[in-house]
Amino acid sequence: MIRDLLTILGDKYNGMFKRALMWIVVSALTEGAMIVSVLPLFKSLFNGTLAWRDFILPLALTAVAALVHVQQAAQSYRVSGAVMSVEHERIGDKLVRLPLGWFHPDTVGQVSQMITKGTMYVSTAAAHLVNPLIHGIVTPAVIAVGVLCFDWRMGLVMIAFIPLLWLASQGSAALVGKADDMLHTENVNVDNRLIEFAQAQRVLRAFGRGEEGYAPLEDAMNAELQAHRRNLWISMAGIAIFGITTQIAFTALIVAGGLFALNGMSNAALMCATLALTARFIQPLMEVGDYSGAIRMARNELDRLAGALNAKELSEPAQPAPIDASRKGEVELNDVRFTYPGTDHTVLDGISVHLNPGTLTALVGPSGSGKTTITRQIARFFEVNGGSVLVGGTDVREQTTEQLMSQLSLVFQDVYLFDDTLYENVRLGRPSATRGEVLAAAELAGVSQMLDYLPNGWQTQVGEGGTALSGGERQRVSIARALLKNAPIVLLDEATSAIDPENEAHLKRSFAELSRNSTVLVIAHKLSTIADADQILVLNGGHIVEHGKHADLLKHGGLYASFWHEREQAQGWQLA
Repeated sequence: MIRDLLTILGDKYNGMFKRALMWIVVSALTEGAMIVSVLPLFKSLFNGTLAWRDFILPLALTAVAALVHVQQAAQSYRVSGAVMSVEHERIGDKLVRLPLGWFHPDTVGQVSQMITKGTMYVSTAAAHLVNPLIHGIVTPAVIAVGVLCFDWRMGLVMIAFIPLLWLASQGSAALVGKADDMLHTENVNVDNRLIEFAQAQRVLRAFGRGEEGYAPLEDAMNAELQAHRRNLWISMAGIAIFGITTQIAFTALIVAGGLFALNGMSNAALMCATLALTARFIQPLMEVGDYSGAIRMARNELDRLAGALNAKELSEPAQPAPIDASRKGEVELNDVRFTYPGTDHTVLDGISVHLNPGTLTALVGPSGSGKTTITRQIARFFEVNGGSVLVGGTDVREQTTEQLMSQLSLVFQDVYLFDDTLYENVRLGRPSATRGEVLAAAELAGVSQMLDYLPNGWQTQVGEGGTALSGGERQRVSIARALLKNAPIVLLDEATSAIDPENEAHLKRSFAELSRNSTVLVIAHKLSTIADADQILVLNGGHIVEHGKHADLLKHGGLYASFWHEREQAQGWQLA
């Protein structure tokens, strides 16, 4: 837990946290010493030699312990405040450095949990959990050593119980942690389903399902309820294990002390004082047990947060290679092989492609053939397992993220628009663009046609995610962004899927304009939009099985021709 906290706080606050740890250790040591200092006082009392000087050491240690405790508490709260101020900043900084391939639908729920539940636990751990954990270990150890100096028999008995109590606390924490892991999984699932439920309202209501519930969400909530119940029972079992163990230890210490005194093996008066300290020996250990559940849950959240902060980032070259101006807009894949992390299925198997500057290349193939993965490799979502990807004549691994992204415009199938005006969402493609440039790009992409029916024209608020616009309208905005950015290379990942027939002319004009100044790579199921492409690559099973122009591929009579004829036949279909 301490290691994870150091990771989360980072170099800026590590020194502060280490100072807080030092004060906690010193506080635990002085508290243990203060308790042990009572033994000489009791010895003098029972021997009838009690004098005022016997009170000097206990009083002095009590004062020191109080002062140290105040300083330790102040340091802990400073760390807690630092955690609260740094966590969101560090998570945000980390997210922008992670490869784009790290982001997928499931990470939405994970990030949500980290930002809410995770940050709360980290702050609590820094301020309130590290302290009892260290005290629960250090203070009993000091008391056991102190008792050992006065009565070696009782000291050995105390020391013998420390490993047993530690094992019990670990077992208790393991049970609580296991239950919390199960609950966390279900919490993330519910978060994902809630977001999905909110995003799917239009579809659900269109089919009369707005008030009937949403089965995936209901199933997730039922699973979460079951996980809460399991969490309760398993946590209670863990707490009971440690509670019973500490009571056994306490009883055994009292019995051992009584037997030693009755058998004359120890001074009765001193034994009474030693037994009085037994409660102070057990109390910090019991507090560890009381906090064990919270400590383990905090450890789980810290592990997840530290895991995200330790996630492998894209390597950035120490000396970025210069971009060859004579090869601007050129893309080359040489014998690229790739398997998605955590799977054993090879998605790309020896792909070699060359895209000349200012050309339009289309990727065609069945679902799962590797089309999207090729665009992701060009944008360096992931590192290739073999081969190389060159953009502008330079390996993408030898370029900084800023260098690479400055050469690319990415248009995805799932377009995200910000909760701002239509104009500002188009201008996002190049914030420095003039109004005339924004309007020209919007006209080419067919965005200007939308102004006739939008309530406030360019100043219409599109809503979070662009919910005020249709899927086709959002994609037109995305294409307008690409036109406005005017990057040397444009990657369109199935961005034509929601374009309706009457806007196909705008789309073809956009492709023509993009390829006039840029290298365009497009994935399109609507084959009529890419019939004029300079080259068409047909993928199947991670291999390029056909390539050429539209007319040549039709004459070849292969997979592409089959796709084309199927879509020709489908154009005449109608619902009866």
